[in-house]
Amino acid sequence: MMADKKIRNVLFDLDGTLADTAPDLAFAVNSLLEEKQRPALSLDVVKPLVSLGGIAMVRTAFGIEEDDLEFGELKNRFLEIYRKNIALHTVLFDGIESVLSSLESRHMSWGIVTNKSTWLTLPLMEALRLSERTPCIVCGDTVEHAKPHPAPLLHACDLLHCTPKQTLYVGDALRDIEAGNRAGMTTLVANYGYIGEEDKTQNWGADGEVNSAVEILDWVS
Repeated sequence: MMADKKIRNVLFDLDGTLADTAPDLAFAVNSLLEEKQRPALSLDVVKPLVSLGGIAMVRTAFGIEEDDLEFGELKNRFLEIYRKNIALHTVLFDGIESVLSSLESRHMSWGIVTNKSTWLTLPLMEALRLSERTPCIVCGDTVEHAKPHPAPLLHACDLLHCTPKQTLYVGDALRDIEAGNRAGMTTLVANYGYIGEEDKTQNWGADGEVNSAVEILDWVS
């Protein structure tokens, strides 16, 4: 870590970085596949799709594109099932609770910046009992642009009354690192998250990588 970047605030991507949401997303897509009498997807197939959203889930599950007549109906049904089961199996990744508690004990700010829509993010945050712990939950539709645009991250800094240069952003997708870099933040790849076999994280331009959540604290002043 560069000595002139004294980290005082930490922002997290949600799916695949803060919370292990893949089991509930897999449950939703496989429930839909069962309804349509199609074979289920394995959790290993679902995980790399999580950061790409519902469109990628439906496209992969049914082998169709967005211009297919059935696509909109299938996506809406998938999201309906997911919303009803949004915290059935979802938990924080190992070590995240200790990271958050450590930041709070040091009176350091933390927040969440996700491309997940507000109507899905807020119920999940409430179920995980995180809503009351941070004033900063920035969703994919909070501002005009979503990641990889830096706007959501800069808005998070406004909410936390902090500067990008003293902020660390942790994510498990290329768009997270691109957004963080464009915002002028220190960036970390969460290798414990939903990294695909084809992902070349060393080429993403991050300041570093962590293999477990607790390693995030090594980057905090």
